[in-house]
Amino acid sequence: MARPKSATHDLKRDQILDVAARCFAAQSFPAASMNDIATACGTSKARLYHYYESKEAILFDLLDRYTQRLLALIGEAEARAQRKNLSERDALSELVRAFLAEYETSATRHVALVSDTKFLGAVQRTLIVNRQRDVVAAFTRFIRRAYPERVTPANQTALTMMLFGMINWTFTWLRPGGPMSYGAFADEVVVMLERGLGGAGQGPHSPPS
Repeated sequence: MARPKSATHDLKRDQILDVAARCFAAQSFPAASMNDIATACGTSKARLYHYYESKEAILFDLLDRYTQRLLALIGEAEARAQRKNLSERDALSELVRAFLAEYETSATRHVALVSDTKFLGAVQRTLIVNRQRDVVAAFTRFIRRAYPERVTPANQTALTMMLFGMINWTFTWLRPGGPMSYGAFADEVVVMLERGLGGAGQGPHSPPS
């Protein structure tokens, strides 16, 4: 008979993933070892193996949970826009702000997503890549609905990737406690979108919340 999981099993896994993400970001995934992760967790390698059979298993769980979280943010933004009866442009602004708020607290997980997905096995890598594509497709839908007169089948991919170019690499330069907060940067991105796609010289569609 299988031994039941302890009540703190998932909590401990979350703690391991947080530490592992920091190790991968600091040392790179290939360089970080199970022993490094165990030491950073303040536990033994044998104890770490109780939760994960390998470093690759840790990476997959990390990216599996993180990409599910990003997809959940999209669903939450859509529900919030409907509940608050937001315009399509304000719905896109809500989505941008939600993602940057997540990036502020998940910088090391995001590093793993953009840098380490290639180290997964083929099946696991395909799952994570497909979720990333789902995120991109959702942003394209938001942008297309927000600026239907500006976005076309020919330019929608370029415009979506331009937006991701603005927000996806914040972990390399935007630091909590620095001269600009993630919230303030989100406001700047919203203004850039509105002035660039909504019409030159126009202000944001609505004031920052």
